[in-house]
Amino acid sequence: MKRLKWYLLIFFAALAIPLAYVTLRTYAGLQQEESAKLRFFADTLFDQMERELTAMVLKEEARAVDEYNYTYIPDDPSQARQDRRSPLSWLPGVPYILGYFQNNPDGSFQSPLITPQRPLSKDRRQIVARLENANQRFNAKRYRIAARIRPPPQAPLEKEKTVKKEQKDRFADKYLKRPLRSQAKTRLGQKEKRIEQITLSQAKNIARQALSENEPVAAPMVAQAEEAPADIVLERLEAKSAKQGRRSPSPAAGFQSDRRQINAKTDGGYLQFQAEVAPLQAVFINDDELFVFRRIVIDSRIYRQGFILLMRPFLQHLAETHFALEPMAQFTELRLNVLNQTRTNTLVRAGRPSNLPELALERVFPPPFAFLSAVIRCDRIPPATGRQTLNIMVAVLAGVLLLGLLAIYQSVRTVVDLSERRSRFVSSVTHELKTPLTNIRMYIEMLEQGIARDPQKEQDYLQILGAESTRLSRLIHNVLELSRLEKKQRPVDLKPHRFEQVVAEIQALMGAKLTKEGFTLKTDIADGPPFKFDREIMLQVLMNLIENSLKFGHTAPIRQITLSLERRSQNVQIALSDTGPGIPKKALKKVFDDFYRATQDRSQRIGGTGIGLALVKKYVTAMGGNVSAVNNDGPGCTVRLTFGSRKK
Repeated sequence: MKRLKWYLLIFFAALAIPLAYVTLRTYAGLQQEESAKLRFFADTLFDQMERELTAMVLKEEARAVDEYNYTYIPDDPSQARQDRRSPLSWLPGVPYILGYFQNNPDGSFQSPLITPQRPLSKDRRQIVARLENANQRFNAKRYRIAARIRPPPQAPLEKEKTVKKEQKDRFADKYLKRPLRSQAKTRLGQKEKRIEQITLSQAKNIARQALSENEPVAAPMVAQAEEAPADIVLERLEAKSAKQGRRSPSPAAGFQSDRRQINAKTDGGYLQFQAEVAPLQAVFINDDELFVFRRIVIDSRIYRQGFILLMRPFLQHLAETHFALEPMAQFTELRLNVLNQTRTNTLVRAGRPSNLPELALERVFPPPFAFLSAVIRCDRIPPATGRQTLNIMVAVLAGVLLLGLLAIYQSVRTVVDLSERRSRFVSSVTHELKTPLTNIRMYIEMLEQGIARDPQKEQDYLQILGAESTRLSRLIHNVLELSRLEKKQRPVDLKPHRFEQVVAEIQALMGAKLTKEGFTLKTDIADGPPFKFDREIMLQVLMNLIENSLKFGHTAPIRQITLSLERRSQNVQIALSDTGPGIPKKALKKVFDDFYRATQDRSQRIGGTGIGLALVKKYVTAMGGNVSAVNNDGPGCTVRLTFGSRKK
């Protein structure tokens, strides 16, 4: 049996190890798939934000250079006689843009929100004041900043349970080659400066300070030779036009004369000015305001045109537009970070808070929004659809494997146990056959030799010979009955009988032996109609039970056997109780098995073959009943025989 256990363990390991490896690899693949899905949709979210930033940059870069005054010169000739009010002269329609203004070469300020020769409304006055304050702050910074803002280094992500951002997407490598993938943008909008042709009127419009008569002109904050005030610039433009031999149109000539100059350039080479337009840049005015502008160079004079971006409303707009209403907001957190002078601030958080992220993905946007980074964090990645199926199949497979091994072990153990019991049965039967045969041969020899001198001794010897032969016949009969019952060759004659008659016959057959062993048989049989059973089999069952009680209870201080019958609504229950030592608790369900003997040591002292109670169970089952054994509250045990509905 010990060797069998080792074989089963080796077999289990041979099956479990490969299955465990395959299962772990499958789970690893699912985890990689789940991470890849989250990365894909996070990149999609980042791309949507980047597209909006790109659209904003392209829109600002496409503006005419003279739109940053209250009036401007339209490019479309059909609009020559229409209102030439700048589209930037209205208040911004979004809450995250404070307003537009132009920083002149001498540091002065002009804005399309300022209406010429008209007082400003209260709301515009407040906005213009904030824009002018931003212009003053910018003047203090503009000679201390670089021409372009370099992309900030990526801040390291938290390390508790954060998975590092993967540089190589192994999951996608199976489907796409790296050269075929879209490369990350290095800049939003134009990458290099461009040259734009403008008319003299446009150049004058850019240089003109559009301040109302109620707004004093701010004193220049920067005194540089190449950055003169606007009136000097206008004089230079006029002088340059006259030097070329062309008469500059007066401002009253308007757009039509400018258009004639532009059209005439193709035929006669009329004068046009070149404006150098640089890509958009961004400078922090303070923690909450950002100046997004472009540099315009005309006749070696630098103008800076742009707008004030309110950081918190803008980031809140990005989060609400692209993330808050998405399903992934239920299990991920979006953090929008701003890097200002090497200090990273998280201004907006949206979605499910994440403290110990299992995966964190970051996107730093290209210039001019290089100060902005978006981070998607997730504490628990949503399981893939196949994970639940895999869990069920793994559980089923593990259950089948364990149940199969347990069934194999129990089957083999039952076979081995039955084999051992059969071996003990053969030994017991041999002993049980040998003992009566030896006694019979011994007493026959004594009779032959005339040792019994008187008739009384001869009679005693003959009685012993009769008892031993009866014992031998019963043993052989039991063995043959067991074989016939196993082969289902034993006929059962079920007829209505009265149980009182069977009890009377038992008392007649077993009375002498009961008296000899010092036992009393007590009966408690309720009078009632007969029920169906095989009379011969019932006698054999009761005799086997009584002999079993006599065998194991002969040393009990009280030697009593009680036979009772109880009639219920549909059943008849026969109970035989004794006052012997009882049955060990762990053997109560096994005493009716073939060749089973409850306690080996006691069985060897008492003797027996272990087929008496097995025959009882097979007999009762053949008659359509069932048998069970329980220990009494006091000494002894009770065997109950239960039969089906009785005949009415």
